[in-house]
Parts: sequence; structure tokens; C-alpha cells
Amino acid sequence: MKHHRTDLKSIARRAMVERGLLPDFSAAAMAELARIQTVAMGRRQDIRDLTGLLWASIDNDDSRDLDQLTVAEPQTDRSVKVLVAIADVDSLVAKESALDGHAKHNTTSVYTAGDIFPMLPEKLSTDLTSLGEGQDRLAIVAEMVVAEDGSVLRSILFRALVHNHAKLAYNSVAGWLTGTTPEPERVAAVPGLAAQLRLQSQAAQRLKERRHQQGALSLETIEPRAVFDGETLTALKLEQKNRAKELIEDFMIAANQATASYLNGRGMPSFRRILRSPERWQRIVEVAARWGGHLPPEPDSSALEAFLITRRKADPLRFPDLSLAIVKLIGRGEYVLDQSKDGASEHFGLAVKGYTHSTAPNRRFPDLITQRLIKAALAGEPSPYQPEELKYLAGHCTEKEDDAEKVERRLRKSAAALLLESRIGQRFDAIVTGASDSGTWVRLIEPPVEGRMVTGTNGLDVGDHVRVELLSTDVERGYIDFVKA
Repeated sequence: MKHHRTDLKSIARRAMVERGLLPDFSAAAMAELARIQTVAMGRRQDIRDLTGLLWASIDNDDSRDLDQLTVAEPQTDRSVKVLVAIADVDSLVAKESALDGHAKHNTTSVYTAGDIFPMLPEKLSTDLTSLGEGQDRLAIVAEMVVAEDGSVLRSILFRALVHNHAKLAYNSVAGWLTGTTPEPERVAAVPGLAAQLRLQSQAAQRLKERRHQQGALSLETIEPRAVFDGETLTALKLEQKNRAKELIEDFMIAANQATASYLNGRGMPSFRRILRSPERWQRIVEVAARWGGHLPPEPDSSALEAFLITRRKADPLRFPDLSLAIVKLIGRGEYVLDQSKDGASEHFGLAVKGYTHSTAPNRRFPDLITQRLIKAALAGEPSPYQPEELKYLAGHCTEKEDDAEKVERRLRKSAAALLLESRIGQRFDAIVTGASDSGTWVRLIEPPVEGRMVTGTNGLDVGDHVRVELLSTDVERGYIDFVKA
């Protein structure tokens, strides 16, 4: 019997340790966890009871660490009031506790083909601090009024008690919203939820259209997910964008902007999530020219977005490879301390200013930090973090996020090598995804696996179609080598 999952789990644990990430919780953290009880839900003036609203979660089919709920209300002026509830993780995870120490060290949950390494123990992240179906939970709520043109007219933040009336999944909701699949059972089972979700989708589309008019980038990279039959790896399945994923993404971007605006208005030092204007813009101009596009000499997200839209329509098969090249050239997002009065730190890819991370406190430490800042601001208390501490944590969270991404990427490569190790000598159709002095890389059409071409690379350039033969695999290191067939 093959034990692929066990093998990948072992590789994942080694990769975690190599990157300075903790795969296990300390004895002190586990002892602390054993003492935690659910937080008291007694009536308080600063906590609104919103359990009667038709809250629902939309996430992956197998997700149990539910950070957000959403609900919307139509307004008489054709605007839509959107409410996003974020799990109050801070109510059970105290600053400077042992559990907080583990979260601060790793700064993020790490999702690999072999195992999930949660930032907080599952008793918390998938139960006590998760906005699970049928549960009353404390939350921070961002309330926003979205106009017909997609602008946010006003926003406020407050604490509330909420109740998840339906745990929904991206794929089934997306299929129903676009008319390709029947209404999901959970939607049909909750009176009024179908109309509620259609209203949310309408509001999300408004937000999305406005952002893209302002230059938000339409990028689409390929991210294969490992599929198992018991312990055996059977396939790599592509994660596709869909209407439901975009609905949640658009609401979270708006909630993060509302949070940044709120903290800025209260004079609270806080994190900003930024993506700087690309230093390698000239190289992006060259890439666009190779694909038949023309970009101005200075960074311009609107011009880049127009080029991306044109290329997606012209060549959808190769668009993910173009997207990946652009993503690499734009660079990585980062956390910075922001104490400015105008909240002007910019995110080039989202075409927004004054943006933070606040919507996933079970999974990301920056969001938990932001939550503590929000609660202090709401209570009229001083910041629980000193500016120098926030400055250090911004750099630390950026660094550990990079480490976590490298672990996840390493395991995607190992899973791909594992899937192909019995197919040495077979031939595949592929597309060239990288060609430089450091090597030539190709992506197979099926399965969606990337590897290196070790011979027959002369004359090949990005976007070329080529027939390749699998030469070798190395599961531990995630190496896959091809030769030209």
C-alpha cells in the first residue's frame, strides 16, 4: 500500500524546521489550551446582538477555521449595506500568552499537501474561535454602505454577537449564482438566504468593477491542489477562481480598507499591507511587448490591467503563465508600520490606499494584531503595542510569511514529483513558462505540473508549445526533469 500522505507529511515537517517554523505547539501552549473555556456571552452595551441577521459563511468545502461571516441589506437609495463579521480570536488568545507566542513565531497557518500546520490549535481555530454553523460567537463587524458605482459611502466598526445560519462552499454557491448548478441544499434550507446571497453578489460586483476601473490587476496563476484517495495521491486539481470566491475576496478587501480607515481616524498606529510600485517596471514593459502589448515608461496599474484583460481574451490557455511572470516582476506584498495621517500607503496590485489585513485572525498573526488595535480603539484605550514593537512585528511577519510560502511551494513540487515518479519515460504536451540563463522551465498541460528541461532547450522561449519526455523525479527536493521529446 502506498503511503503518499505520510511521506509528504514527513517532508513538510522537515521543510518547516528548515525554514525556522514550529510544526508543533509547546507543552506550555497545550496546557494553556486545556484551561480555555468559551468566553462568557453576557449582555454588554458595547456588544450588539446581531444573531438575528441572516449571517452565512462561504469557504472551501473542507474548511473548519471560519474567520468571516457576511450579510447584506438593501437601502432605499439603491445602495447596499454590507456587514462583514470577523471572529473575535483575541477574546480567547491573550497577548503574550504561550498560544500567542506560537502564533507570533510562525505568524501564519501553513497549508501543505502533506499536512496543515495551524497558527492556533484546532480546538480554537476550528471550534472555539471559529464562526461555525449554528454557533453564537463574538465578532468584530465592519459595516459598509456600497453605492451603485461601487464606492463605499461610509463605514463603521463595532463589536457584536453573531450566529452562522449556514456553512456554504465556494464551488456549489458559485455554480448556482452563475446558473450552471442547482441551488445548494443549505441555501434552500434557510428561508431568505437565496435572495440574501444574490444581493451580496450584486454588491461585490460593484466593488470589484470600481477597483478594476481604478487599476486593480486581473491576475490568474495556476495553483494545483493535491487530491488523495485515502493515503494515496491520485491527482493534482487546479483551483479556479469563481463568483463565490470573488464575492468573499471583494468584501474582505473592502473590510480591510474600512479597518485601515477606522484605525487611522482614531490615531492608532497600525500595520499596512502594501505592494510597492514595481522597481522592475521596465522588465514588465519588455514582457508586455513580447506579447504584443505597449505599456508606458512609468509604472501604471491601469495600463497594465488593460493589457492583461486583452491578453486573457486573446489567449486564455497561456494567460496564467503571463500572470505568473507579471506577479514575479511586481514583487511581494509586505507589512509596514503606518503612522501617517492620510493612510496613503498603497497596494499596487489592488489599486487601493490605506489597506491592512484584518479578516483572518485564526490564520494570520497580523490580523490578530489588528484586531487588538481595533478593540483598544473601540474602548478608547491606548494601543496594546508600542510603535517600535509594531515596526519589528511588521518585518517579522513579512519574513515568516515568505518562509511559509516557500514551504507550501516546496510541498507542491514534492507532490508533483510523487505523482509523476511512476511515469518516467512518458511523453507530455507542455508550454514553456521560463527561459533564461538559469534554465528553461515547462508546465505540462495535464497534469498541471512544472519542471525543468535539461536538454533540447535551444531556441525555446516563454509561451512556446513543446513535446517533452519525463527524465527523472526527486520527491524529497521536489525536482522534476524533462528532455525534449
